[in-house]
Amino acid sequence: MIGISKLYCGTVEPSDPLRYGRKSGDLPSHLLQFSSDKKPVVVWNVGRRCNLRCVHCYSHSHDENYSGELTYDEGCRLIEDLGDFGVPVLLFSGGEPLMRDSIFELIQHARNKGMRAVLSTNGTLITPDVATRLKDCGLSYVGVSLDGLRETNDRFRGRQGAFDQALEGIRTCLASGIKVGLRFTMNSKNAHDIAGIFDLIEQEGIPRVCFYHLVYAGRGSKLVAEDLSHEESRKAVDLIMDRARRLHEAGNQVEVLTVDNHCDGPYLYMRLLQEDKERAARVMELLKMNGGNSSGLGIGCVSWDGQVYPDQFWRHCAVGNVRETPFSVTWGNPSNDLLIKLRERKKHVTGRCAACQWLDICNANFRVRAEAVYDDLWSPDPACYLTDKEIGL
Repeated sequence: MIGISKLYCGTVEPSDPLRYGRKSGDLPSHLLQFSSDKKPVVVWNVGRRCNLRCVHCYSHSHDENYSGELTYDEGCRLIEDLGDFGVPVLLFSGGEPLMRDSIFELIQHARNKGMRAVLSTNGTLITPDVATRLKDCGLSYVGVSLDGLRETNDRFRGRQGAFDQALEGIRTCLASGIKVGLRFTMNSKNAHDIAGIFDLIEQEGIPRVCFYHLVYAGRGSKLVAEDLSHEESRKAVDLIMDRARRLHEAGNQVEVLTVDNHCDGPYLYMRLLQEDKERAARVMELLKMNGGNSSGLGIGCVSWDGQVYPDQFWRHCAVGNVRETPFSVTWGNPSNDLLIKLRERKKHVTGRCAACQWLDICNANFRVRAEAVYDDLWSPDPACYLTDKEIGL
């Protein structure tokens, strides 16, 4: 996760996380990525069912009932373990999490255990009553997935009217006083809508937007050919930085982030070197604190059936199951070979990644993409768009 507004627009300085001691339990949510202890943010897929059928869905979800999901009591035990372990944020995801009957009680339980609770949703089911209940639960944030403007989004979501329903859900959150933001997964079929997404967040007063790079997992594994080319990725990130700066200079403090491609960090730094060397030096401090991709360390996932993954995209490589071993044990004392190697990945990556001058601040990017394309977990991430010269070869 690269905070474009934090880094490029200067809304965060190196002194900000330092004054909190850089401990996950003490940092406000907007500074968590700069923690030194990397207590994991946990994504919990509370259910697999979804009322939409997105073309890039990592969970292969359909609108049907699935068996084997964690019961309410099992979910409560998971939440208690996560809270005791010091997990700072529990992100409720799916499928569509609002299709789980006990979602409000589970969110409330997470809040009672001292965790920030976040919801990842398609937004189509957020009625005024749902928003009121989410507000009463103490939910910290709602991330609504929009993968383009009306026509583009509805094509990706597999249902006409999904855009309008999601936008109404966003407006309902704003009216209810719930912090809400957009989640946009970039690819060659929707990148033309990035500027329009910025127009939308200005028009609607939406305070946060995350632009995700495509990860080749689930149904998204079939979209490798539709990912942005390296040149298209550079243009997209440039546009995101340009529009974020424009918002900032206009006094609009929208939080803008890119997610799932950590070469965005050095790319942003190199651009700043040409524009403001003093700011670039401070950004480098923050990038080093951020530490790059943290799959298996700073982020983990518990699936609907209790399987534990290094992140939400590792559907084929479980490192444990909370029905058999508490998450805190699996995560805190890893015996799984994959989890161990991910935490020391700099010793295992090969090729461009191994020789890259930015390895310490990128941490070899996304291993799932490397495996999907090259059938080799430790090969270079194919989505890295930096040139050989830029990485120091």
